[in-house]
Amino acid sequence: MKADSSFRRFLFSLRSYAAFFLLMSFVITCCMVLFLKTLQQTLDIGFTEANIRSAAVATFGNVLFLSLLCTVIDGVRRKFMVERPVRRIVEGASRLMQGDFSARIEPWHGIDERSGFDTIIDYFNRMAEELSGVETLRTDFIANVSHELKTPLAVMQNYGTLLQAPELPNEQRLEYARAITEQSRRLADLISNILKLDRLENQQIYPAAKRYDLGEQLAECLLQFEDTWEKKSIDIQTDLEEEIYVESDEELLSLVWNNLFSNALKFTEPGGTVSLTLRAEENYALVTVSDTGCGIPPEVGKHIFEKFYQGDTSHATQGNGLGLALVRRVVDIVGGDISVESEAGKGSAFTVKIRRAADGEIQKNP
Repeated sequence: MKADSSFRRFLFSLRSYAAFFLLMSFVITCCMVLFLKTLQQTLDIGFTEANIRSAAVATFGNVLFLSLLCTVIDGVRRKFMVERPVRRIVEGASRLMQGDFSARIEPWHGIDERSGFDTIIDYFNRMAEELSGVETLRTDFIANVSHELKTPLAVMQNYGTLLQAPELPNEQRLEYARAITEQSRRLADLISNILKLDRLENQQIYPAAKRYDLGEQLAECLLQFEDTWEKKSIDIQTDLEEEIYVESDEELLSLVWNNLFSNALKFTEPGGTVSLTLRAEENYALVTVSDTGCGIPPEVGKHIFEKFYQGDTSHATQGNGLGLALVRRVVDIVGGDISVESEAGKGSAFTVKIRRAADGEIQKNP
């Protein structure tokens, strides 16, 4: 790539040299022809003061004419080779500033095939393309957030209106109150996840690494969902190797495990099974959370780590589509890797791969 660029600059230098060579040859040849002709006329007529003055005036006039001609040529060159591409760039930048992210500039070829203006235009078009993608994501994000906020608010408003009925039975009043509480919890979770994801994506959260037992953390996180699996009669199977230590941010990784456990329990039908395994593989710790739920079709699996994407709309009221986006971002920040294996109707298995801490390593202060 560098060799090709250097070769092009070399060709550009040759073209520039040829252009200036022809121009200078033309100017010098004209001056020499006029000088020789004037010298011949002076020799034929004789060296007199008047003849010398006349020859000097003629030579000076010729120089003025050639200077004017070069100025006109340079003006025409600037008009077509400088002002036009600059005007294109200015017009494109103006459209971009006005919010037209579809603005693109056609390449401009000067003396060489790859002029400086072409480089600027190429970077401008790439910048416009990136801004267009960011604007699309921003618009989709706002639309999705608005939708996710409106849904629980509408439910809370409806149940709040029903609670105002004076003759409402106590049983229904309690049911409506529980629904409002559930929707308010969902709304709080949504806002919390949005703030966390925003801080993660803007690198406002810096990992505080410390050495700790990963198996203990997984067990503690899983126990937080005991009420959920008992309510659905879900069988929990664990296979955790002991003495597996990692050096990472414990709080950030807890977001990963909590979201994976929550999804596994949410998509597993009553009487199903959720499994958790932890094993060591060379210098890495592998954590696998699997379930016997509905599974993920291949076309859905391509988007599960996108914000607000929910492949199974039947469970949409139990989440907000930000969990796996948070998981992917956290795993990237701590330098890990996450993969998923799934088959529709048979369940899913998420595997997180994190580098292990060396045995006997001294704990570092956060």
